[in-house]
Order: sequence, then structure tokens, then C-alpha cells
Amino acid sequence: MIGMAREQRLAETFVEVADSLVEDFDVIDLLQRLSARCVELLDVSAAGILLVDAHGELQIIAASDEHTRLLELFALQQDQGPCLECYRTGAARTNIDLTHPETTAPWPHFAIRARETGYVTTHALPLRLRNRVVGALNLFQTTAHRLGDGDIALAQALADVATIAILQQRTLEQSHVENSQLESALTSRILVEQVKGVLAERWNSSVDDAFAVFRSYARAHHLRLADLATRIIAGDFDTATIPAPAPAPPEHRHG
Repeated sequence: MIGMAREQRLAETFVEVADSLVEDFDVIDLLQRLSARCVELLDVSAAGILLVDAHGELQIIAASDEHTRLLELFALQQDQGPCLECYRTGAARTNIDLTHPETTAPWPHFAIRARETGYVTTHALPLRLRNRVVGALNLFQTTAHRLGDGDIALAQALADVATIAILQQRTLEQSHVENSQLESALTSRILVEQVKGVLAERWNSSVDDAFAVFRSYARAHHLRLADLATRIIAGDFDTATIPAPAPAPPEHRHG
């Protein structure tokens, strides 16, 4: 994406975020859209957002696709990777060559899994408000081209926007993070992940396709993702009312 088209899409993204910052907005859906916008605006292949919970542990809050979510989960399980390092130090790590043994020496298992997923370059940027870091944004590329200073600055701006979305406007006047807000977002994400799996199995579709249809239905009917997920898990909602995703060509199926 280049020139005026990119500038217009960027402006639309920030307007989209501003319009979302109302009381009781759907933080899960907003961060999911932000991860998709990172891919669109920065010419990267995938993006993931990690958020710290009330116990100081990082959790996955959003990812642009299921393969990236699983990679982020692997990083958390192995307790290694540039995203975790970025969160702990509060410093960005950019243009990391995942094929270079010396560069990836601190996180060998993560680097191997990332390469197996198809990524050769990664970037990690902190989600920060003043001196407090609440998570990290991870970007992945399947090609080795470097992100320039302008793209890195834009990536950090998007990370900062994500932080504002997480903490909400009323938190910006405080010097600490409201753990209850963060915990609520993470709990909601767990419910959504459960429903993604349920719907994918029911429709015999990929998890990404199931999630896309689930989100579209929720937005079209002005439902919060977590609220709809809760009703589905409880059996209080007939999923037959949600149009199933169109079958993917055999060569594009994955899960």
C-alpha cells in the first residue's frame, strides 16, 4: 500500500479507533481489527498482540490469523521470543533476522517454530503508557526486506493506539493500570477462542474462516464478541442463524 491510498487508510484507522473509544466498547474486536490493519498498512505478513494479565503474565489478546496465534502461544509456553523480551525491557526490537543463528541465540526454539510457520523476519514493539508497559505488538514477515524508520514509527504509533484502546480514556489520567479492565479483556478472549474452535468443527471450516464469520455476525447485529460467545457456549444461542463460511478450495484449507 503506497501513497495517498495508504495515508487515507491510516487516517481511517485512527478515526475507527477514536469512534470505538466509548463506554463498554468491544476491546477484543477493536484489537483484532488493529492487528489486521498492521498487516495492511505496514506490508508485513502477520501481527499479534500480547497483553499482561493481573498476575504479570503475558496472554494472547489478538492475532491476524490462527497460525500466528499458535506461534505466539508457543512463545509463551517456551517463555522465549522477542515479544516477551520487548515487554520485559520496554524496548522495541526490529528487523530481527530469524534465519541468523547469532541473532536468534536467546530464543532458539521460538526461531525454529517461526521459520517452520514461514516467517523469516520479526519485529516487537511495546504497548506502553508513559513508563508502564502492558504488552507487546509482534509483526512477522515471510520475506527478508527491512522495515524503514517511517514504518517502524508507524508500527509504534499503532501499538500506542492499541494501548489507549486497552486502558480506555478514563485510565489515561491514572498512573497505574486497572487490572480489572485487563483481566476482563483476557477472559473475554478465552471465551472467543473456545467458540472459534466450536464453530470451526461444526462447519468443518478453518478456524480463521469461522472467526471471520462469527465477527461479521456480531458486528452486523451490534453484539459484543464476548457476549455472543458466552451465549453460544451456554447453549442459549442457535448457531444455525449464523451463515456458515463458504467452503475453501482444497489447496487453501488449513487449520
